[in-house]
Amino acid sequence: MKSFNIRTSKRTEFVNITGTVSKILTESGVTEGACIVYIPHTTAAVTINENADPSVPRDIVFELDKIIPFKDHYEHLEGNSAAHIKASIIGPSVYIPVTNGHMAFGTWQGIFFCEFDGPRNRTVLVQLINS
Repeated sequence: MKSFNIRTSKRTEFVNITGTVSKILTESGVTEGACIVYIPHTTAAVTINENADPSVPRDIVFELDKIIPFKDHYEHLEGNSAAHIKASIIGPSVYIPVTNGHMAFGTWQGIFFCEFDGPRNRTVLVQLINS
């Protein structure tokens, strides 16, 4: 298990972490198996989506903010219920097959850390499974 930290700068943002996870994979020496990326936070998540066009993550954030507004009739006293809901919808982990020492992505795919309650210091966990 490896981990790395991220410092987010906005309340809601997607941070491309593909390069950092790829570096961890390369340094591990795993050539066939799986890579699991896990976010141990209740107001953050991780997803795989297009990393070629930066408007795609921005559009996802825009739509999530529309359907789950930051301020609504939430009961959670901490005031970050929207962040909890978004994190639950997106999810805390992704599983990526590894083949020939590389993550088996589609042409445009990348891994994004999803911040919903920033800015904050966050941790990302990476588990590599050698098969």
